[in-house]
This record gives sequence, C-alpha cells and structure tokens, in this order.
Amino acid sequence: AETVVKRVGAENRDEVLATTILAYALSALMTGAVFLALGLFKLGSLIAFFPRHILVGCIGGVGWFLVITGLEISSRMTTELTYTLETLRFLFQNHHVFALWSTALSLALLLRLLQQKIKHPFLVPAFFMAVPGVFYVIVWIAGFEWEMLRATGWVFPMPEGDAPGWQFYSYFDLKKTNWSAILETVPAMMALTFFGILHVPINVPALGVSTGQDNVDTNRELVAHGWSNILSGGVGTVQNYLVYTNSLLFIKSGGDSRVAGLMLAAASMVVFLIGPWIVGYIPVMVVGSLIFHLGLELVKEALWDTWGLVHPIEYLTIATIVVAMAGLGFVQGVFLGIMLACVFFVVTNSRKEGVRYSCTGASAKSTVRRVYRQQKFLREVGKQIYIFKLQGDMFFGTINKVENEIRQVLSRQRWEANPIQFLVLDFALVRGVDFSAAEAFGRIRRAVRSKGVVLVLSGLDHESEMGKALKMVGVWGAGAGAGLGEGHGQGNSVFGGREGVDTQSFPGGLSEALEYCENCLLASYYKTRESTLEMAKRKRLEGLMAGATFRRAIPEEDEGDDDDEVGPMSPDTVSTNFFADQLQNSPRKNHIYQAARQTLHPRDKPSPHPVNLQQPVPTLLAAFQDTRENPTDFYLRLSLYFVRRTVLAGTILWRQGETATEGIYLVEDGTLRSIQEFQDSGKVQRVVEVILPGTITGELGLFTGNARASTVMSETDSILWGLSQDGFQKMVKDDPALAVEFMRVGMSYSAERLDIMVAYAFSLS
Repeated sequence: AETVVKRVGAENRDEVLATTILAYALSALMTGAVFLALGLFKLGSLIAFFPRHILVGCIGGVGWFLVITGLEISSRMTTELTYTLETLRFLFQNHHVFALWSTALSLALLLRLLQQKIKHPFLVPAFFMAVPGVFYVIVWIAGFEWEMLRATGWVFPMPEGDAPGWQFYSYFDLKKTNWSAILETVPAMMALTFFGILHVPINVPALGVSTGQDNVDTNRELVAHGWSNILSGGVGTVQNYLVYTNSLLFIKSGGDSRVAGLMLAAASMVVFLIGPWIVGYIPVMVVGSLIFHLGLELVKEALWDTWGLVHPIEYLTIATIVVAMAGLGFVQGVFLGIMLACVFFVVTNSRKEGVRYSCTGASAKSTVRRVYRQQKFLREVGKQIYIFKLQGDMFFGTINKVENEIRQVLSRQRWEANPIQFLVLDFALVRGVDFSAAEAFGRIRRAVRSKGVVLVLSGLDHESEMGKALKMVGVWGAGAGAGLGEGHGQGNSVFGGREGVDTQSFPGGLSEALEYCENCLLASYYKTRESTLEMAKRKRLEGLMAGATFRRAIPEEDEGDDDDEVGPMSPDTVSTNFFADQLQNSPRKNHIYQAARQTLHPRDKPSPHPVNLQQPVPTLLAAFQDTRENPTDFYLRLSLYFVRRTVLAGTILWRQGETATEGIYLVEDGTLRSIQEFQDSGKVQRVVEVILPGTITGELGLFTGNARASTVMSETDSILWGLSQDGFQKMVKDDPALAVEFMRVGMSYSAERLDIMVAYAFSLS
C-alpha cells in the first residue's frame, strides 16, 4: 500500500484504492500458484525433514506471542509491548490497567483449573459463552452505560462506520488502476508469498503435533492452500494460510469435523454481511482470557511437557527458540532454531561410531568353498587381513575418530604384534562421504602404502557420489597407484614385485574383497614356495658337484630383516643357512611359512594313500581326507556310487526352494556358484558362494531331504561327480557302515562351512 501511495500520490484516492486492492488479489493468486505447484510436485515431503524439536520451539514461541498479545489487548495498550521498565510500571502500578489484564488472566487460569477436573470438549466453548452472559447480567444489574464501558476498556470500541463487508468490491476499477505501481509491488508480493511458504511448513506439522495427528499429508495441505489462495484472489481478497492458534483452539473445542468447519464459515459469512458493529458489544476480558488460555497452553506444551523427555541439547534449542522469538521475532527465532539444529546434528553424529566393528580375516572369511587344507591355512594367516566395517555418514565430525582407529592398526606396537598385508574398508553401510572424509581416506591410503599394505575397498559403487569423491582425491582409480613404490623399506610387500599394487575396489561386497585377499595369500605362498624349491635344487646340485652330501631341505622359520621376497630353505643337519647371503625374512612371511608348514607343505605329512588313483577318488581325498581319518579303501568304495557329469557354463543344477532330488555334486574341474536370495526390508538381497574344485555342494539336501536353500549353477564348463538320492539310498541298503561314515564326513565338512558362513553373516551385520 505504501508503494502504491508513493507511486500514485495520496491525493489520487480512487486510483490508490483500485490499485491497492488489485495488488492484494494478484498477490493471493501468486501465493496460490506457488502452493499448488509445491503440492502437485510432491515437494512437501521435504518438510518432513524439519526437526520436530524446532516445531516444538516454534509452538512455544507462538504461545509467548499470544501471552504478550493477551496483555496488549486486555490492558488496552496503544503501542506494541516492549520489555522495558516503563511497561512494567504501566501494567502493575496503574490499578485500572492491572484490573483489566488481571481479570482476563484470572479467567484463563480458572479455565485451566476447570480442565483439570472436567474432561469434556464442550468445556472451553461453554466457558467462553458463559463469561459474556455473566458480564451482560452484571452490566444490566449495575446499570452501566455501554459508552462508559467502551471508554474504560472493558468492552471493545464500536468500529467506525457501518459499511457491509461486500462494499469493497465497489472500489475495483481497472480504468483507474496504475499498472506501473502494480509492477513495483511485485517484490512485496514475492515477500508475502515467501512468508506464507515459511509459515505453512511450520504451522501444519505443529498442528499435527499438538493434535496427535501423525499422518499429516503436507502435499495435500499445500494443494489445499493453493486452491484456497487462488479462490481468494479470484474473488478479490487477500492471502490466507492455516493459523495454528485459531485452528488448535477450534479443534480442542470439538471442532474436528467438516460440519463444524461449515458452521464456522456460515457464522463468518453472517458477520461479513451484517457488518462489524457486533464487535462493540464483546467484553475485552473474553478475548483476553481466550488468548491467555491458548498462549499458556502452548508455552506449557513446549517448555514444561518436554522437560526430561528430550535430549538436554534439544531442550536448550527449544528454550532458545522461545526466547529468540520473544526478543527478536518469529522469523529470526525460526532461523536461529534451524542453525542450532544443524549444530546439534553435527555434535550428535560426531559422537556416533563411524566404525561398526573391526576384525581380522581369521574371524570374517569369504564365501568361497575351498579345500579343507586351504581353509586351515587361511585360518592361520587370516589375521594378516584387517577389516573395518564402516557405517553412517563419513564427514568432518566422524572421520577423525575413524582415521585414528585405522592408524592404530598401523602403529608400531600393533604392527609388531600383528603385521598385516591387507587393509579392507567396507563401505556397504556408509551413507555419504564429504570432502574432509575423502581427504582423510587419502591420508590413510598413503599410510598403508608406506607399510607395503594393500588397501582394499568393498561395497563402493564407482559411479556413486562416494566413489567419485574418493577417486577425486586419489584413493582409487587413476593416480591411486602413483608413487606406491616409494618408502617401502620397512613395510615391503610380501608379494614379489607387488610393492606398487594399486588400491583394489570391489563393488560387489565384502566377500569379493576377502576372496581377493585370500587368493593373494595362497598365490603368494605357492609362488614363493616354487621359487624356493627351485633355488634349493640348484644349491643341492652345486653341493653335490662340490662333493657335499645334503639331506632333504624343508622350510624353516628364521629371523632376519623385513626386506626379503622368499623364505629360506635350511638343511636339517646343518647349522648354517645356505641362503642367508641371498634371502632375508619378514614377520609377515615367517607367519605365512609357519602356517604353510602346518597345513599345505606336502613333505610335512606323508600321504598314506596311493598316488595313482582314478577319479573321483583324488577329488574325494582333496575334499574329505583332512576332515576325518579314513583309509583309501573307504574312498574307493565311496567312489563307486558317484557318476561323472559334464556341464556347460550357465547350467542350473537346482533352484532355491526345489526338492533335493539331485543329491550331491563333487567338483573335479570348473567353478560353481551358489546364490541364496532373501527378503530384507522389502528388498531382495543375495548371498553368493563360489564353489571351487575339490569341494562339494548339496550335502545337506542329500542327507535331510529338505528343500534347496540356494540356487546352484555352473559358472564355467565343469566336470562334476554326482551322488543322487537313489544312489545314496542304495549305499544305505548295500553298505550301511559306508553310508554312516560318509554322513559323518559330509556333516564335518558342512560344519566347517557353517562356521565360515556364520562369520560372513556377522561381517554383514
């Protein structure tokens, strides 16, 4: 209005009125269009992220505004209330003013006492209908003049003029409208629209909180606000949006139905048509006590009812919002509350553990089915794999603790007790990584590189925001391997020539990452062992040529530096090490060789079985000979019940849920894949198990007859040996002792697999 007056001139009264009321209507149309668009595009769901304690703080702030408004109205203050000594003197030292506002406040307190005794929705409307009746009786008995009551502030003054509400339509005149002034008011229209948008996300959820409505559809409310403002602007009136205080009072008074809303609309229409003269007969104490009542209720809800129920920092935020809204204003209080909520979020999440758990590869293993001897070897050397299961948001508040925990594994004390070869970081439960966290992971990569440790990432999608952030700082991808060969003196990698190995990443999950680490440990041993045996042969040949006689050499642990690539071979009867001048040891390699001597080395334990055996006996021996002690005759008799079968890649042997009619399969050559699907939070999850040569699958279905727990298919062209249900039943009938021992062997094998799968399941939790 001031913009229009300044543009048009106060002397042009008709032009000012026509332009101003049209600007009001256009502003309502603009607000309605914005509300409607927000609701139709489902942007109201963003409001769901508005912190609940911020809403509670806003409720308390509104309650305080109402208490102040009650003081202003009931004391008949002519200016806005300020927190000064003059205001206190005006309210308390002036006995007439004190009687005005204290009467209204006393009525509000009386109503609150009655509500403690009477639990009925009609109490509030009945109370506010009774108070004017009592007032009118007193006025009639005492014979007070209405003009005197209006002059002394007990009754509202009579409005000037008695024009009906529809008279303003006569001021619309497009010919007298100043369109340049309309354009100048567009910024004010946008500000009003923003003000409405700011209130609705607060008022609607706050009303839901106060009325116990947990299923408030904010998008539906926005659409309703859009149509309401469009209709309002279409009939030439001003903006509108849900008023929290009036709506709450109306609902708590029993107005929680459409019939009540229609009744209120009809009563408002009557006042609109007959004019505002009725206001001159309403006692001020009625309106004052009504405002006091609702204000005290909201302040209590925000500050009293939440005491001891919310976190102390959240309660401090609520109280701060109430104080800020009282001292600074509504919008300032809301923004201060949002800032405090952000600080609270950072502080709270910084206290959360970014590492869900950490363990070694001895506790968590891949789902690959390996021969028993390899499994035993990996149990021994698994602690050279260290796994960190990360969780939550990796940001500046949590990453320092995560980085410190990882660096502890690389510290001198921990390193001397357990040197590692692989550091596995699982990102499956990580929601996001900010730049500070990405930089920290870059520092971690450089730290593990200096120790000769391979950094392995799992559960990380390369195309995701996290993957791109880590690639940007060189954790993986191009540049991650740059300079990896530097500074490898102390932590030289166990792998021959692999000091410059790049960061490894496996989006498929933790099992793939652990499979890679386990394969490297096995390959490292076999490769080094072959080169060691070859060197031993050359040395023996040189000794024989020199006239020396040697006995058989075996791997033996020896102490040395941390820079060699191959373990020593020491003669049993010679005290000197023939390779000390060429080979050196590292703690990690010593650990591998010690474990290998106990599990993998063929000379440690001579085989009691003949060498030249026909399939499937050698494969049966590879699968079962280390689980239970049995003579060769047992495996020869058992092999008679197995039938050879060749399958092509992609062949499905059985599906999950099918009856176990196929029996058991022993893998001679090729690779099978077992896929188990299950529902988790409405999503289909998969557990994939790789089945290698020298292992079996399907033993539980064969022995129990239950439905298959997973789908098994051939990943490559494979040679299998199958034992069907009919074949097993024939074994039970023809050779019961063989069948019983086979069940014992098979269940021992399954027990080993169960331990591994339980460990893997633990790693997923």
